[in-house]
Amino acid sequence: MVGLVALPLALGFGVSSGLGAGAGLTTAIVAGALAAVFGGSRVQVSGPTGAMTVILLPIVAAHGAHGVLVVGLLAGLILVGLGVLGAGRFMRYVPIPVVEGFTIGIAVIIALQQLPGALGVDAHGDKVLSATGSAIAAWVDHGDWMAPALTGAVLVAILILARVLPRWPVSLVVVVAATIVNSTLGLGAAPIGEIPTALPAPSLPTVPWAGVGDLLLPAVAVAALAALESLLSAAVADGMSMGQRHDPNRELFGQGVANLGAALFGGVPATAAIARTAVNVRSGASSRLAALAHALVLLVVMLVAATWVSEIPLAALAGVLIATAIQMVRVSSLLALLRATRSDAAVLIVTAAATVAFDLVTAVILGLVVAGFFALRQTAMTTRLEETPLPTEDHADDETREELALLDEHIVAYRIDGPLFFAAAHDFLLELVDVSNVRVVILRMSKVTTIDATGAHVLADTVGRLEARGVTVLLSGVHPQHRHVLTHIGIYDRLAHERHMFDHTPQAIDHARVHAARIAHTPTQQPDVSAT
Repeated sequence: MVGLVALPLALGFGVSSGLGAGAGLTTAIVAGALAAVFGGSRVQVSGPTGAMTVILLPIVAAHGAHGVLVVGLLAGLILVGLGVLGAGRFMRYVPIPVVEGFTIGIAVIIALQQLPGALGVDAHGDKVLSATGSAIAAWVDHGDWMAPALTGAVLVAILILARVLPRWPVSLVVVVAATIVNSTLGLGAAPIGEIPTALPAPSLPTVPWAGVGDLLLPAVAVAALAALESLLSAAVADGMSMGQRHDPNRELFGQGVANLGAALFGGVPATAAIARTAVNVRSGASSRLAALAHALVLLVVMLVAATWVSEIPLAALAGVLIATAIQMVRVSSLLALLRATRSDAAVLIVTAAATVAFDLVTAVILGLVVAGFFALRQTAMTTRLEETPLPTEDHADDETREELALLDEHIVAYRIDGPLFFAAAHDFLLELVDVSNVRVVILRMSKVTTIDATGAHVLADTVGRLEARGVTVLLSGVHPQHRHVLTHIGIYDRLAHERHMFDHTPQAIDHARVHAARIAHTPTQQPDVSAT
């Protein structure tokens, strides 16, 4: 079932990548089989995807087909390295709005990339927006309505039949029907072209070593996208199947091996495909044999039916991919994120717009930066210092009576809860400088979750200002992991040397009482009147 669903997608994404339908079919066979064996999910299905074609088109334009093969090899090596180093665990830190944003951006780009085929014109461009403009201009000058009509018919048929027969490979059925109609009625829609009748022999691409440096950054982008999309797809598969849990590091390793194999056989870079994986799970897959069977079905198609497959109209494949782009956007999830919070909506919109305007890696980086900004802002807004009035002696518990006694002795204890970092440190630590009629301040640090350099600097500045006013500062409960930051700032050694650092608050209180009593019994020095 998955093989039948994957056939038109593999052909279409191969054409969209610029290397041809045969490269897409080869990728689905080789990468699909290798990822099934070496990957970290038992039900994952891999092959060419629309997201990958977004990155590949500029590479084809700048470096040609051999450049894509070299990028695939480099990306495969990077993915293998990431898997060995255990980088799969970092996937959990990518926010959902970023994922949804670049998914929407990818869907828009896939749809725009199909316009030349849908309009029956030949148009190219380094950016998808420029290629779209060129395609529309060429169609206005020389195009006819036959190709757009065929694309529209395929698109509508797939969207309707997918709802009526969700478990059937409706894309393949519609494409076969469109091919028969195009050939029988002589509509004249251009076919996808020659399909190889066997897998090519594996070989290393011949590219001058001087040009490999220019391909390293695109390879990093391909590897990053393959890692992100594959781990996302594996997480979706875990949620759809009972008892399935993928190994993220093995999945990265498997995708690396799959990309190495695809490049050696002349295919395009591959990644796990969420749509094909979902079909695999819904069809009852429970082991790696399903993904291997998908690759075998596609191999049989290549060996037996290549001549027929080569007659599929480009306009029909354009309709398939536009339908795929529409189905990628989950309207309910999109509306939920847009309505959730302003920050989630902003991250989603920025990521989606950057995906269309720039590239996927830039979009994800921008999305993470914006998401991080809002997260820090939210954390800083929740950090505050509140004054809590103490009850009278008659209504106080034992802890409150102790606090009242400390105030009578001109001692005050502050407990700092949560993070002490650059976005939150100034607002409440500097308020401590305004304390009056106090001889000793105890800062209880056991509830501090994190300290960065800025928070430590502000803490040191606060201690210095209080001591300049004659107020002694004691610290209690400093975690061992926070001592490193305080030591480098210089505050820890100074306080520890003066024996003002304590493991527990009761120890600090006992020392504060002795210190406050000593200050109270120290005679105040009278001013020298003669000198005045």
